[in-house]
Amino acid sequence: MATDRDEVALRLPGAIATQMRLDMAGVAEQVISAVISEVPSYRDPFQGQMGRNIEVAVKVALDGFLDLASRREGIDAGEQVEAVLEAAYALGRGEARSGRTMDALAQAYRVGARVAWREMSAAAVNNGLAATQLARLAELVFAYIDELSDASVSGHADELATSGRLRQRRLDLLAVRLVEGAPEADLVAAAERADWNPPALLTAVMLPDARFRALRSQLDARALQLPEEAAAVDLDPGFTVVLVPVGTGRGRKAMLRVLSDADAIVGPARPWARARSSYLRMIQTHSLGLLGDTDDHLAALVVGADADARDDLRSRVLAPLGELSATSQTKLSETLRAWLLHQGRRDDVAAALFVHPQTVRYRMGQLRDLYGDRLTDPDFVRDAVIALG
Repeated sequence: MATDRDEVALRLPGAIATQMRLDMAGVAEQVISAVISEVPSYRDPFQGQMGRNIEVAVKVALDGFLDLASRREGIDAGEQVEAVLEAAYALGRGEARSGRTMDALAQAYRVGARVAWREMSAAAVNNGLAATQLARLAELVFAYIDELSDASVSGHADELATSGRLRQRRLDLLAVRLVEGAPEADLVAAAERADWNPPALLTAVMLPDARFRALRSQLDARALQLPEEAAAVDLDPGFTVVLVPVGTGRGRKAMLRVLSDADAIVGPARPWARARSSYLRMIQTHSLGLLGDTDDHLAALVVGADADARDDLRSRVLAPLGELSATSQTKLSETLRAWLLHQGRRDDVAAALFVHPQTVRYRMGQLRDLYGDRLTDPDFVRDAVIALG
């Protein structure tokens, strides 16, 4: 595919090209001096060994240009020009790795083109280059600089894409290691590799994908989304698990307000290296079909932690009713539950059951006959509240 410089037919006379090549060291110095002066963000990078390396690169680029300008029409400029383009591409990647945008480099190219043209055009005129060829030389200079700039832009974009994908993989791995409960030393190392600054606390949150996309910008930028395949349980399709940094109790309240209408399950805040605890609490709440702040469901979580154990405890507590009819079992178990929850206040028990207080008195007489002193035994009362609560 033809480039802009291919459209400009020019062959510098040999004597002029030779003289200009002798002047290239001075031109390179002028270019570097102008860039340092006019592009502040490059003042430090030009110090020391890096500055010397850049100076060599500028000279190579200028030599490459003279190779291009000296070729016969239709003849390839040779490997040196391609090497210069590779160097420009690598320069763009290096800028991305250094954390700089392309703005400074693009400005440096503009400054370099201006200074190089000023110096080279003066040399060409002094050595007798015709006006028509001088115009073509100008076109070629700026086409060449555009091509170098394009190569650097490509390198910068490629580096960002590559480093972005690598960092995302490292963030994904960190999220997995957190919910797996890896040792803290491993988590610290994983956070460093991912360039992730740990917060004081993390909270595990599960919410629909669509709601997460809508609210993502309102959550801390350090939030870690758990890869779908890494979830410890089979979550409902279309749901996202994310570990959200929270700083203080006020910060958690603000996060809960953001998530209030998001059909989310919000685990407790835990020190960041113990995020697995928050994740497991969230998963347990999900398994019980509950939504919202898990701190609001602590009793249900405790009671539902071991369903088989609770069923066994319920059977033991209700064993004295085993010889009764199903109807009588239901009425007396409901009365026993209400009596325990309302601490024996007969009117409150009657109101809860929608029966007359005298009915409560009659049923409690039956229960005392069946349970005896156990109704006042603290251990039994505790077991019955848990089993029937």
